[in-house]
Amino acid sequence: MSDTVSVLFTVEAEASPGLLPRLLQPFAKRDLTPDHVVSQRHRDRLRVELGMEYMPAEMVHLVAGNLGQVVGVYRVTEIRETGLRAAA
Repeated sequence: MSDTVSVLFTVEAEASPGLLPRLLQPFAKRDLTPDHVVSQRHRDRLRVELGMEYMPAEMVHLVAGNLGQVVGVYRVTEIRETGLRAAA
């Protein structure tokens, strides 16, 4: 059994149709389902939080990197039990 961590990704991006499904793709292609997804629009920007209570530790940097590559994403931040790290 692999180590798991609790992680919260916060994504800041331009508000555009189709952004939310593109943000879920890095999870889906690894057979992961976020425990919660919260989205809030502020004018032309969108702030999205995607969290998992028990995410395989080896997947965190992969998902963070993929989120940062989504078209329209300005910044991805990940918060783990152990601290804060900017991913993009």
